[in-house]
Amino acid sequence: MSFDAIVVGAGHNGLVTALKLSKSGSKVAVFEAREVAGGLCAKREFHPGYHVPGVWHHSAGFRKKIADELGLAEHGLSFRANEPSILCATDEGKGILLARDATAARSELAALSEHDAKAYVEWRGFLGRITGFVRSVLDSAPPPMDVSSLSSLWQLGKRGLTLRRLGKADMTEFMRIATMCVADWLQESFESEALCEALALPGVQSTFMGPWSPGSAINLLFSECAHDRQVAGGPSALIDSLLAACKERGVEIRTNEAVARIRTANGRISGITTVSGEAVDAPVVATSCDPKRAMLDLLEPGQLPLNVEESLRVVRTRGTTAAVHLALDGPLEFRGREGVEIESARIGSGTVDQLERAFDAVKYRRFSERPALDVRVPTIEDSSLAPKGHHVVSILASFAPHRLDAGEWHDEQRDALGKAVVERLAAAAPSVRDRIVARSVLTPADFESEYHLSGGHLQHGEHALDQLLFMRPAPSCAHYKTPVDGLYLCGSGSHPGGGITGVPGALAAAAIQKIKG
Repeated sequence: MSFDAIVVGAGHNGLVTALKLSKSGSKVAVFEAREVAGGLCAKREFHPGYHVPGVWHHSAGFRKKIADELGLAEHGLSFRANEPSILCATDEGKGILLARDATAARSELAALSEHDAKAYVEWRGFLGRITGFVRSVLDSAPPPMDVSSLSSLWQLGKRGLTLRRLGKADMTEFMRIATMCVADWLQESFESEALCEALALPGVQSTFMGPWSPGSAINLLFSECAHDRQVAGGPSALIDSLLAACKERGVEIRTNEAVARIRTANGRISGITTVSGEAVDAPVVATSCDPKRAMLDLLEPGQLPLNVEESLRVVRTRGTTAAVHLALDGPLEFRGREGVEIESARIGSGTVDQLERAFDAVKYRRFSERPALDVRVPTIEDSSLAPKGHHVVSILASFAPHRLDAGEWHDEQRDALGKAVVERLAAAAPSVRDRIVARSVLTPADFESEYHLSGGHLQHGEHALDQLLFMRPAPSCAHYKTPVDGLYLCGSGSHPGGGITGVPGALAAAAIQKIKG
């Protein structure tokens, strides 16, 4: 059997690549090791009758431009009209219900600090002014490092002109912030430590950084500027629409079909061999699995130059995020906001220094006993995820290491981590203890074994200054095309990185089409 192109991995990026290639007339097949398509975006039943719509529970990064190009609206995809406010919860009091819109957030912030209410308007205003530039960087292939041609010089020049159009003040501020630690950046603007900690969390989530780590500010800046509207129905709804569109285009999707080897012949790609021993031919293979797994585990040995192999081997994939899912027999109610539906919350310990101490644990291969929590209650939008009147809570907990100093993760340690997460949640939502029907804990080690992620890293590699843009995952593979003719990377390990965006998949397909066309 043969195809024009094979995609390894049926996560959202892999499906975007497959669909885009199929729309250009290619015969495409997708091979997925798990029993279901979707990867971290797949719906997951963690207790009978209780589901979460994906381990990644934030879908506001998926680009509407990609959805429109692929015609996903015709297959049921839509975006929510309003983004839910985020409760920045604290151990005492009712916390801060923070809207992205600075005007809507004013009353909550003014009750805390008039200074911070004004500062939030200014902070959001700055982010709004630079969003166009940041998105142009994130949504385009990395700038070429070879400036020997006029086209390369022109691409670099366009980026420089776009940056310059921000104006001197905003351009200077952007360049100043890029290498800063997120704690310094936020504390320059805000008085409230609790607000600083809550805003800082996306800058360190799923990284090997704390808020005082240099370079953490750029992660928060990218996260805020890439944020748009959530997909209605969450990540699994995105997967449903991609699968329906792929089916219509004739893309063959084979689940429970792990790839054992990416084959080559005469120095170029010839196809794949499955674990069952089936050989499938194709001149192009695009891998949405992480780059280490694709290039070091699946590719036939000896196909990469030694310097390229070493540059991939040192890519840092130290997973630091665990997922805890709770089944509740009633709503999740926060202190001081009983009866109010809170769909999204961030829970820390009240200061950026406490967030730094939570990060300290993973440096010594321990999980934090006071983890920072990114909380989502998806049943507020979709009640079908749980029995009537019941709810599910999806929590991404920072910080938990891939490997423990005490040895491998086992059930007793998973239970201890789950209890620590519940205790942090209960500090802000005390009634949750009495409403838990079931609890599920996924550590980075579980992500590696179940989702085949090197190091259990949810973003296929750390977001750090030396692993972004033209250095992601390594300079030799930064433009999706690898040194092996016909082999491409199309997953979160490529620019612009992890999360639910669809951009790596779309840009990889464009790179393939450019070569083929």
